[in-house]
Amino acid sequence: MSSEALTHPAEPAKHASAGDNYLTNGFSLKSWLLTLDHKRIGILYLISVSVFFVIGGLAASLIRLELITPAGDVLSHETYNKMFTVHGVVMVFFFLVPSIPAVLGNFLIPLMIGARDLAFPRLNLLSWYIYIVGGLFTLTVALTGGIDTGWTFYTPYSSMFSNTYVAMAAVGVFITGFSSILTGLNFIVTIHKMRAPGLTWFRLPLFVWAHYATSLIMILGTPVLASTVALVAVERVFHIGVFDPALGGDPILFQHLFWFYSHPAVYIMILPAMGVISELISTFSRRPIFGYHFIAFSSIAIAAIGFLVWGHHLFVSGQSPYAGLVFSFITFLVAVPSAIKTFNWTATLYKSSISWDTPMIYAMGFMGLFLIGGLTGLYLAAIAIDIHVTDTYFVVAHFHYIMVGGAVMGYLGGMHYWWPKITGRMYPEGWAKISAVLIFAGFNLTFFPQFIVGYWGMPRRYHTYAAEFQVLNVMSTAGASVLGFAYAFPVFYFLWSLKYGKKAPSNPWGATGLEWQTPSPPPTTNFDEVPVVTEEPYHYPMLEPERV
Repeated sequence: MSSEALTHPAEPAKHASAGDNYLTNGFSLKSWLLTLDHKRIGILYLISVSVFFVIGGLAASLIRLELITPAGDVLSHETYNKMFTVHGVVMVFFFLVPSIPAVLGNFLIPLMIGARDLAFPRLNLLSWYIYIVGGLFTLTVALTGGIDTGWTFYTPYSSMFSNTYVAMAAVGVFITGFSSILTGLNFIVTIHKMRAPGLTWFRLPLFVWAHYATSLIMILGTPVLASTVALVAVERVFHIGVFDPALGGDPILFQHLFWFYSHPAVYIMILPAMGVISELISTFSRRPIFGYHFIAFSSIAIAAIGFLVWGHHLFVSGQSPYAGLVFSFITFLVAVPSAIKTFNWTATLYKSSISWDTPMIYAMGFMGLFLIGGLTGLYLAAIAIDIHVTDTYFVVAHFHYIMVGGAVMGYLGGMHYWWPKITGRMYPEGWAKISAVLIFAGFNLTFFPQFIVGYWGMPRRYHTYAAEFQVLNVMSTAGASVLGFAYAFPVFYFLWSLKYGKKAPSNPWGATGLEWQTPSPPPTTNFDEVPVVTEEPYHYPMLEPERV
């Protein structure tokens, strides 16, 4: 690719044929199931995570339906326990963790760095099959009796008392962990070894930086979780004492091992979304990201410090108060890199020319919801407040503001931004804006009341509650109804756009980056010639979007 193409990224790429694209080249079921093309594997992940999102969402709907009234008059307590466990396990391990890395990361990273594929295409396909096998194990559990431990599998309940299929669910999560490990390995090697000439580390898109940091967490943290849930299964089946105090085990050891992975896993979910937001804010403000180097390094800082804060989940476990003080301090510290990103995004927007396209609405929604989630996280880092609200709906609200308000808003913003590149079609902008606004409104109506009932003392994971909490729970359920409709709406108009949407130009947003130098959808080989990068990232010298 010539340097001039990079200086004027709104011009269509001349080096690749728009007729030869990954969607139409060998369109058969076998060609898709045996594909080694990173773009097709990204689409396979897109379909898979969407199915799991629907399953997890249906479980959440039953939970909110039960909580309309204080009495447990819709679901029995056993069924309710199984519903919130299915919701948590499916959403965390089969949607939130893989959604952006496996879908958008798979599709975009080779395009963004000027490569023709990921470093290990066969491992990439294998990671999807492993993900599917692990998911089938877990869905088998849901269909054959369920599991009632919650997504955290806390011992000693999971290892001693539960009469549900804990071991099989643990096997499903164990298998799925290998999918994350292989994906992280693939991304790290690809980013290190396959960057285009001239694409130095500090010319990489921040989306790539975010996925690099995420991949480090995947490789270092996932084996710990896989080993931990495997030990739970071994203890239940073979009665070997690891966590069971009746067998000489230590149930608190489980919490240390589980949260050593599961708190960094929060950043597996949110770091890629932060990478998406950096791309959106730069494109739709028509400015380079303010403090690029700080944002890049903050991703690595989040990944590193994130491994040192797991103990704030154990403030009420009886751990040493001195350990609690250390974990509290480090938890406050890990908020600093996230604050750096937020302040730099705000500085980028200051006095800029903002285009209020749908992806930008999602970016602003992300910033608002993530801000609330981040600030309430500081409350949970303070030992005294955390002890008061532990295992209440305050924690549920905080978690969802980060994971759903943050990760899902980032995911949907990225899907709307790159949908023209992925499919070659434009979606109806008016419908998309309505959906984005409804998601923001429905989300706040669903989860903000939960901060209040949690602070008042309503415990989570109970299917009955005191009558004085009913009004706020009805508000949450009403918000969940709006949110469910708003989440379903993009599925409708995305599918509609595949047939009726206008054909997308190569660069409908006038964005920078190598992925926008290919036709929409991209050719099978991405680039016929290795591109050469000569510009700094997010360089916008009088760029205009292509007309649709």
